[in-house]
Amino acid sequence: MLKKTYKVVSETGIQARLAAQLVNLASEFEATISLTVGAKTVNLKSIMGVMSLAIAKGAVIDIVAEGLDEQDALQKIDQFIQINTVEQVVTGP
Repeated sequence: MLKKTYKVVSETGIQARLAAQLVNLASEFEATISLTVGAKTVNLKSIMGVMSLAIAKGAVIDIVAEGLDEQDALQKIDQFIQINTVEQVVTGP
């Protein structure tokens, strides 16, 4: 299991177009990938789940990948996220 934490810095948060691109990217991998905001966790491969989170500017999100291609999945998602709406939050050693 691999995890990364981010803070959303985009003025518009993560809206429909960006959420759809993120879901499509996550769907390319076999790993189970989840997105957590606060106490809510959804499958990152579900557009309805991601949209239900209503992720706004300033939100701190966790992305967790678990499975055979988890490293590749998290690396590609990390690259996509950092150029679109968020900055990585450094947590722990």
